[in-house]
Amino acid sequence: MKKLAVLLFATLIGASAQAADYKFDTKGAHAFVQFRIKHLGYSWLYGRFDKFDGNFVYDEAKPEASSVEVTVDTTSLNSNHAERDKHLRGEDFLNVAKFPTATFKSTAFEPKGDGKAVLKGDLTLHGVTKPITIDVEEIGGGKDPWGGYRQGFTGTTEFKLKDFGIDYDLGPASQTVEMILDVEGIRQ
Repeated sequence: MKKLAVLLFATLIGASAQAADYKFDTKGAHAFVQFRIKHLGYSWLYGRFDKFDGNFVYDEAKPEASSVEVTVDTTSLNSNHAERDKHLRGEDFLNVAKFPTATFKSTAFEPKGDGKAVLKGDLTLHGVTKPITIDVEEIGGGKDPWGGYRQGFTGTTEFKLKDFGIDYDLGPASQTVEMILDVEGIRQ
């Protein structure tokens, strides 16, 4: 009987240390894909994508095995200004009629210690796929009040728009966009 109890305990510990699948909590609005870019070099223009979905695999004991996949509905761009949004969705920028989605698929997760990591992967935007890196910080994880388990991260990256075929000229200070990604995942 004692051997059976030890075996069950070891199995439970092993199961809790294995990688877990998480789905972004977009329904509860606990995940965000935001951006900012300098407007003519005089101020920051902020916006977000209201519709996106994603999932990730995370194992606290072996974080280097983590992976992430995200799909963004580019037609959901929202900068809190209807006319500007129409322009940003148009042919000068995202051309959402031709490219209604953007995707990210990770290729590596490199822990740096103290809850920080570098996430590498391929971003497909405006029909162009390029590798990018995202600086990631673990916010936390644990049980939620509804009987589930959640894990949260924040990440930032930046890239030149023209690297993705977007070459509308707003001046030299407006060539690079910054992305701010806040994700809370629900263990599946």
